[in-house]
This record gives sequence, structure tokens and C-alpha cells, in this order.
Amino acid sequence: MTIELKKFGNLLTSRQLGKESLAALLSQLPKDDNEKVIIDFLDITTFSPSWGDEFLSPLQQKYQNNLLLKNVSNPSVKATIEILEETNQIKFQTEE
Repeated sequence: MTIELKKFGNLLTSRQLGKESLAALLSQLPKDDNEKVIIDFLDITTFSPSWGDEFLSPLQQKYQNNLLLKNVSNPSVKATIEILEETNQIKFQTEE
């Protein structure tokens, strides 16, 4: 399953909006934790740690090595991923 984050807008900020975005997506997520989930950051201009923590951290916990972050070359996206990895002591799989 591929999730294009641009459907939530290109400015992904605030903890509350991250939480709401994940809630809107929950029913569409694969029930099988072994299914590959790809998060596509194409066209995202701003990605804040608070939004990312509410959206990505629960997905990382559930899908672990089956979660892939794609199109992460934007400096805002890169910096936020690094912050989340350091804060949560995790490592995201990424693909440019």
C-alpha cells in the first residue's frame, strides 16, 4: 500500500493535524503487519516533527521493517525524520 502524503496537503504541521490525518487513514491501512506500507513524501514542502510523530511513529511501531519512506530528499523531511529517529530511538527505511 502506498500513502501519498500530499493528499493531506503540502504543509504538514501540528500534532493535532498529524493525529487527525492518521485517524482518517486507519480504516484503509492493511490489517496484516507484514504487508509493505510506503509513505510517499512527493511534493511535501514542510514536514514538522510534531505532525510526523503523531503520524509516522504509530505506523513505525505497527509495520516496523515493512514501512518505507519514499521521496525524502526535501530538507524539511530529512531533518524531521532524523529528529524522530533520534527522539524515538528508531531507524526508518528510506528511499530517495
